[in-house]
Amino acid sequence: MYCRAASLLVLVGSGVLVLWVCYNSSLAVSQSAGILVINGTASVAKTDDDYICATLDWWPPEKCDYGTCSWGRATLETLDLKNTLLLNAVKAFSPLRIRIGGTLQDKVVYETQGDDRPCGIFTKNSSEFLGFSEGCLPLARWDELNSFFKQTGSIVTFGLNALYGRIIGSDSFVNGPWNSSNAESLIRYTVNKGYSILGWELGNELSGHGVGARVSAHQYASDIKTLQHLVEEIYAGFEVKPLVLAPGGFFDVDWFAHFIDQTSKTLQVVTHHIYNLGPGVDDHLIYKILNPSYLDGAVRTFSSLQTLLKNSGTSAVAWVGEAGGAYNSGRNLVTNSFVFSFWYLDQLGMAATYYTKTYCRQTLIGGNYGLLNTQTFLPNPDYYSALLWHKLMGSEVLLTSFSGTDKIRAYAHCSKNSPGITLLLINLDGKTTVQVHVSTENVTSKGTVTLKHESQNHRTRFASMSRGSSNDGNIREEYHLTAKEGNIQSQVLLLNGKVLNIDSSGNIPSLDPIYVSHSDPITVAPFSVVFARIPSMNVTTCI
Repeated sequence: MYCRAASLLVLVGSGVLVLWVCYNSSLAVSQSAGILVINGTASVAKTDDDYICATLDWWPPEKCDYGTCSWGRATLETLDLKNTLLLNAVKAFSPLRIRIGGTLQDKVVYETQGDDRPCGIFTKNSSEFLGFSEGCLPLARWDELNSFFKQTGSIVTFGLNALYGRIIGSDSFVNGPWNSSNAESLIRYTVNKGYSILGWELGNELSGHGVGARVSAHQYASDIKTLQHLVEEIYAGFEVKPLVLAPGGFFDVDWFAHFIDQTSKTLQVVTHHIYNLGPGVDDHLIYKILNPSYLDGAVRTFSSLQTLLKNSGTSAVAWVGEAGGAYNSGRNLVTNSFVFSFWYLDQLGMAATYYTKTYCRQTLIGGNYGLLNTQTFLPNPDYYSALLWHKLMGSEVLLTSFSGTDKIRAYAHCSKNSPGITLLLINLDGKTTVQVHVSTENVTSKGTVTLKHESQNHRTRFASMSRGSSNDGNIREEYHLTAKEGNIQSQVLLLNGKVLNIDSSGNIPSLDPIYVSHSDPITVAPFSVVFARIPSMNVTTCI
């Protein structure tokens, strides 16, 4: 096994310190050191305060991939919205952004008031587009969903049916304008009921080459103008109107360039999807996740989109509207296990650095990549990773530079709702413990760059102190995430050596740090993730 937790009680004065010691009993663990330099003079980017987002999808139980059916009753039409675990998991974010959408959203018809026609759910039909029949969203279900959103404090973006009233040609091209009548009826119903919607997104994966169907950039831009006019008319008199988002597809630089150029005055958010690990059936998923060079491949997408937006003159911002890593529902014991937190947290850090405002994980529940287990609703490891990010990482993104092993991924933000900065350190190496020394880089009044070393020695000490101890300027908070028994494909997560468990009432466990002397380096164990909040590190940007 890679690492086990042991505790040692040491009496110090009138207090008791619980030392958390991580050791290896079956593999030789090497030691290395590195320096993390943080430029605190200015932020390199800024996210929305509620950066973390998760999706709810339309896939029914009959959705199967590679002989495995992993969706259960997690579809929007059948999900148990009164499940205590689900309610508590969403409430813990206060708030969580939720994006409603997915492949079948363009085949959804919304029930309208006074319409007596049957409103059926999706059924499997191999002769139909995407292999399923047309589905319907009953207004009663839309009411139930909005009751759930209100109860949990969720902030909702809804994906509209961009293929409504359209015919897909033999070349997969969709010709002619979008028929907005059905969407208009849903939007008007939503406003009349007083439901709060952050944004209306048009279409799912119809950009570029599309998935089964595609719309030209010129036509898509025209359709967005139609949606914008609808929003302006229906929300006339509202002080704050919903955002208009699109295209919710895979980044294609030429298509996106034409689309952004023609929507500079009508679009508020440009959304794109990330499935850079390939199909869920790929046996090399873990290798890709642990390969720094492979992870770095996503930089091109984020950087290219940032450049397009910057050069276009648009005020629109970038969101990752859907990201499951491995398409076709992910892979059991990979995309729903501890190892996937390496990919997910690295994506969150990387995307934020390139001006991504919101990042929507596929899914909150459903498939093999849910933050929650599809059958039991229990949190998978990435749920806690997302919750820690949401609680600790503020919106201001800091520039970092790590010197040492390339197996350490390092990100830094101003701390959320508290002084100082918070670091995210990811160790992709299963055999090496890395001692990370932190330095800050500031520009003096004379314009010269100075380095301040925040850790001075190699002693490592993990201590659980009283809550008041965090006010000590010489103390930092650390959150060490590891897998049970060192098995990175485990679905059981340890925080500072302790298993995170839901209690008998279905409550999410508190995520408590250990307190460490600020003079010590940060110890990043093999195959582990560390969040470190440093209240006393008051760099210029975070003051």
